[in-house]
Amino acid sequence: MDNNRKKVQIRITRLVVVMLIGIFVILVRYGWLQLVQGSELAERMRYQVGQDYLVQSPRGAIIDRNGRELAVSTMTKSLFVDPNHVENAEQLAKDLAPLVGKTEADVLDDIHVGGGFVWVKRRMEQAEYEAIRAMIRDKDYTTCLGFRDEAKRYYPNDVLAANLLGFVGVDDKGLDGIEQALDKYIKGEVTESFLYTDRNENPILDSIFARHGYQGDRCKTIQLTIDSAIQFIVEQELDRAMAENSPLAITCVAMDPKTGEILAMANRPSYNPNKFWEYEPEIWKNRAVSSIYEPGSTFKVITAGAALQEGIVSPNQVFVDPGFVMVSGKRIQNWNGASFGTVTFADVVKQSLNTGFALIGLELGADTLSKYARIFGFGEITGIELPGEEAGILYEPDEMVDSDIATMAIGQSIAVTPLQLITAVSSVANDGILLKPHVVKMIKNANGSTYSETRVEEVRRTLDAATDKTLVGLLEQVVAAGGGRKAAVRGYRIAGKTGTAQKINEYGTGYTEGLYIASFCGFGPVENPRLTLLVVIDEPSGTFYGGQIAAPVAGRIFSQVFRYMRIEPSGAIFDDEELSEDVGEGDSSGMTAIQQTQEVEEEKELVEETPAVNEDIPEDSAAVPNFIGKSIRESARLANSAGLNFDAQGSGFAVDQSIEAGAIVDKGTTVKVTFSP
Repeated sequence: MDNNRKKVQIRITRLVVVMLIGIFVILVRYGWLQLVQGSELAERMRYQVGQDYLVQSPRGAIIDRNGRELAVSTMTKSLFVDPNHVENAEQLAKDLAPLVGKTEADVLDDIHVGGGFVWVKRRMEQAEYEAIRAMIRDKDYTTCLGFRDEAKRYYPNDVLAANLLGFVGVDDKGLDGIEQALDKYIKGEVTESFLYTDRNENPILDSIFARHGYQGDRCKTIQLTIDSAIQFIVEQELDRAMAENSPLAITCVAMDPKTGEILAMANRPSYNPNKFWEYEPEIWKNRAVSSIYEPGSTFKVITAGAALQEGIVSPNQVFVDPGFVMVSGKRIQNWNGASFGTVTFADVVKQSLNTGFALIGLELGADTLSKYARIFGFGEITGIELPGEEAGILYEPDEMVDSDIATMAIGQSIAVTPLQLITAVSSVANDGILLKPHVVKMIKNANGSTYSETRVEEVRRTLDAATDKTLVGLLEQVVAAGGGRKAAVRGYRIAGKTGTAQKINEYGTGYTEGLYIASFCGFGPVENPRLTLLVVIDEPSGTFYGGQIAAPVAGRIFSQVFRYMRIEPSGAIFDDEELSEDVGEGDSSGMTAIQQTQEVEEEKELVEETPAVNEDIPEDSAAVPNFIGKSIRESARLANSAGLNFDAQGSGFAVDQSIEAGAIVDKGTTVKVTFSP
């Protein structure tokens, strides 16, 4: 029994030793496989049970304020060649060239680059991809040709808002406009992922249900403040103006004065961002923020506001207009070279008299005039979310001589951008409060949540509220009975200012003879401004006055946009001829024939309520209409129909007239009408 027990113990001991040795060997082998060959084996395992693939995220979309797409990206195929595996370069070039739109020599040049990867054609259309894929399969080029996914940018509206949107170059990089300014937010991204597959390369269960879409922090959606419908209206009218006036260029900006939001921003000539390479780089430029010019008489809005704020003038203050003034040896004369005699400051603004504004500028002085220019935002960038913004040019007050002060007061000796000017005038429409303009309304994450949202940002107060209301009244007279009459819209009260400035000589000093910039900047409706509009026409052919060619463009845009925004008219009275003309224009506003007819009938009823003129009145005489309760525009039209001159005092609705209604006077007699809010 003892011998048997010993034999059993020996066997157990040997078994334990063998097991320990086996365990030791296993541990050593395990350690060798994990520590020494671990990376290599893991890579081999991944190759055997799955495959790596790249996830290309498309560039984030750009949409307008109503969610309409302005720029979108789709996934496309790009073709590459592996020169190291090309067996017959000439034959490959012959087969491939007609399918990719290249010559055989071009394809051979790609192959001769050498290496393992060379792009042949990027971001192909679907039809091209299908044709090339069939050729690769039929000719067995699978070892040397292949595809990769890339995002391609599309602008579904072609030219619409092109200078604002910009475009995208190779490698998904924004090169201009919003595409460039916000590239870091909307740029697509390539990430690597791993997919488990079976022996036939079909995804296995856990890979089918795993999330393989883009989970990064890029590819955000940019929502702009632009309204594509208003943008279309603006661009349509710019095309019409280009055809009528044959200018070098036109710029138009539409803004909401209560928020600082840009509703439209357009340039002509423009380009198609889907084919940006077919256009000269100069056309890519967004002139609204990147071009500076002398604003001319539109700057008189700021001069008038400064003079009213400083108490230098009042609307009824009397001036004697000599027709021209000499300042530091320079002759400054009115637009028509004539003297207007004894006039009020309201007439100086209404008739845009250079002599009056030059004298007011000299009374303000260099320091005060420059101070108000900066208060209104000139001389510095606005900070809008667009690249290439210019700050404009302002003289330093201590460097200005009297002629500089006088010419600055009439809109010369100062350079501004269209965006600066419309922002300044919008502050007048906004009760004297300057707002920071912006074109981005919101940025949304890839998952739809809000990343950031733009708020109304007040910069500073430009004028006291009371002063601002007085200035608005003067600007309303400009459109009602002054140089801006062609910007008037039936049934609406509009305030604004025209401008005509001679162009600076780019290759020397002084101005270029015969080259002008015509402009109009205004807002409406006056009682509750919803739209500020600036039209700048550079080097028009033929007629060059802002009141003749820029104001009508603004008037047509105002008319269509007011209807689009469903802004109720204030109820002005018009004659039958104007009614018939406006009905014709109404076709482009989207109104039905029935709606137009109803409007015409309603307005004719209003016209019929006006007392008829006495048929016994001599031919050279006229009966004075009853102006009480009428708006400035309505009163101006009544006076014009009667053959009388009209002198408006104040703003709002008529409360008094210098000659009683019904009185018989000579035609050409001036009737002074007092208006009050």
